Amino acid sequence: MMKIHSLSMTIGATALLLLAGAASAASPMSEAQARYKQERAACMNGTSNQDRATCLKEAGAALGEAKRGALGASADGSLANNRMMRCEGLPAQDREDCAMRMKHGSMSGSAQQGGILREIERPVPTR
Repeated sequence: MMKIHSLSMTIGATALLLLAGAASAASPMSEAQARYKQERAACMNGTSNQDRATCLKEAGAALGEAKRGALGASADGSLANNRMMRCEGLPAQDREDCAMRMKHGSMSGSAQQGGILREIERPVPTR
């Protein structure tokens, strides 16, 4: 009788661990779906700072990327490359300063505030 009770407790504990593992594995997707619902609500009530069609398209695309496991997967290296690509369109004499701001400058502001300001302070030689 005691062996049966121990066996059933072991089986029960194992089942709970398996269920907990499954729940934690499903968590990122449920988080993505919750985020999608929030973003969709913002699209529908006009608080997204985008027109409704674009907002819904972006929210759906983010959910799709999350389903593929690619949302937020961009590494710091690709973000740095993106920042550096912005300097390529500048005249040659300004590219070095731009690269310095992108790599070592301080950052303030946000896209929601209207822009990100990157600046760097360095001494200018006197002539």
